[in-house]
Amino acid sequence: MNRCFSCAGPADAGKKMHKKCIKNLFGVTYIPQTDLTLNEVTVKAQEMADKISISGVQAKLSMKLNRKSKKLLPIASGAEYILKPQVNTYREVPENENLCMSIAGQLGINTPPHTLIKLKDGSYAYIIKRFDRINGDKINQEDFCQVLGKSKEDKYRGSVEQIAGKLKEISEIPALDIQYLYERVLFSFLIGNGDAHLKNYSVNYTKTADVRLSPAYDILSSKLLIPKEEDFALALNGKKNNLRKSDFEEFSGRFNIPWKITEKILEEKQIFFDLIADSQLSPDYKEKLSGIVSERFSRFK
Repeated sequence: MNRCFSCAGPADAGKKMHKKCIKNLFGVTYIPQTDLTLNEVTVKAQEMADKISISGVQAKLSMKLNRKSKKLLPIASGAEYILKPQVNTYREVPENENLCMSIAGQLGINTPPHTLIKLKDGSYAYIIKRFDRINGDKINQEDFCQVLGKSKEDKYRGSVEQIAGKLKEISEIPALDIQYLYERVLFSFLIGNGDAHLKNYSVNYTKTADVRLSPAYDILSSKLLIPKEEDFALALNGKKNNLRKSDFEEFSGRFNIPWKITEKILEEKQIFFDLIADSQLSPDYKEKLSGIVSERFSRFK
């Protein structure tokens, strides 16, 4: 089935994105292009590394749409988007992240608008709209290394319970945000995301001083890339490996999350396989990721 690169809903043959998804992501009626090749994106990202606030090991570039040229251009400040190209170390990372974010969106998890675009050399790059901007104004945001008073070197030293406990203290709607956190943790487990560390969860501080869990971001199947990857980057019920249904039951009970939230996601198992099959991943990666998902679901029997 041909699917929209953004929302993963069914699309007409030959169409990469729905009109409403193009509008939602870019604010225009066309899919912008870029004149950059993969090598140029990598070089440009290195040049701008000390000027922008995007962290992480993958090359990332801040971009803005020039509506006159209809092209996405790199920019040091006032960026609207983050672009992530292919990496030398692992295969198909943009396709992987776009797929996982699309599945999350189909499950009702709050995700920013995103899609795949092709660079000048024909390689795919993942692009996502910055959710810490509203009409060009920056929204204060802190990841949970900052919120918990940890250094970025400690991003793997923590637990899901610590994040939930802090949300209980600071969120304007703690019960709802803890539920949203749990849904993302469960989803990350199901797709084999063993790299969801403290910097991959954030809170936004709005002008009204509301503190809310940020939209989901940086979700991909790390186990597809690293077969020996741990089950989870953060401890859940004191464990990072061999997680089972009982571990999720314990967390749900501790934070008063109805088990039907878990069941609702588990009932959507076919969405995972359908979107993997229709994704831009290569055939061998589709097969491997389907195997990962199947094994993770089997732990809830």
